Amino acid sequence: MENLTNLESFLRSAELGGFSAAARKLALTPAAVSRNVATLEKNLGVRLFQRTTRRLALTEAGERLFAQVGGHVDALQAAIADASSGSAEPSGILKVSMSPHFGKDYILPLLPAFMQKYPKIRPEWTFENRQVDLVAEGYDAAIGGGLDLTPGLISRTLAPAHLIAVASRDYMKGRAMPTNPQQLGSLAGIQMRSSNTGRIRHWTMRNIAGEEMPAALNGSFIMNDPAAIAGAASLGLGVALIAVPDALIHFRRGDLIRLLPDWYADIGTISLYYANRKLLPAKTRVFIDFVTEHFRKERLAEKLAGSLGASNMP
Repeated sequence: MENLTNLESFLRSAELGGFSAAARKLALTPAAVSRNVATLEKNLGVRLFQRTTRRLALTEAGERLFAQVGGHVDALQAAIADASSGSAEPSGILKVSMSPHFGKDYILPLLPAFMQKYPKIRPEWTFENRQVDLVAEGYDAAIGGGLDLTPGLISRTLAPAHLIAVASRDYMKGRAMPTNPQQLGSLAGIQMRSSNTGRIRHWTMRNIAGEEMPAALNGSFIMNDPAAIAGAASLGLGVALIAVPDALIHFRRGDLIRLLPDWYADIGTISLYYANRKLLPAKTRVFIDFVTEHFRKERLAEKLAGSLGASNMP
């Protein structure tokens, strides 16, 4: 049987377009990956890549091999990892990406209990507002909203992703409370410019009766970071639409209140993303189970739903 390391070096090089990228994924040197692929080509008696100074391109034989063995090698590696940890504790580096505020406020507090239960797992967590490529960047999981479900990825919904209108008590003092999203236009608005597209984000709100209406924020202030927008609203600069998880933190501090308690903007879900494998590594499987069980036990999907109106908000 062909050496599994050689096959995996070939597959990752084909997936990622080069030996250097494959080496980062496999924690090897580019020279080692190149040697493994050369050994595989020698053993098979065919050339698998056309090599240039800029990139690798699969030959016809390489394309056939890639199509035939790709998923099988992933499944075999996962099975080996699972079997090797079957009689031992889950272990290894757990690389997870998550949005800064949601990760810090809702996932990071789970770490002490998780580490007490699984002390041989080494968390390597990245807090950032961007969509990561789980396969290419070597992440075991990602938590957030709006990640593209490319082939090979699956997701488990943790909670709805809803935006609600907020302002500080000081800002609203002496001002009439709006009764629908259109009336937000009479107040100073804090809008968001997308870092990806450069465009101002516009939201449509809906109420519990199913009616929809554009949120008429007037753009007195424009920012590109959700945390900064929430902070600006808490400083009394105006009205903003922010995610419910962020809003709840400010509600507990008393520096923001909810406007339009029956209205919210639905922007999708907050989900946990991971590779679509029949046999996940034990470290990834227990992390997924731990997080989803916590959300179920604490009923966080309900608590983070802006559609519940005033029932879960001050």
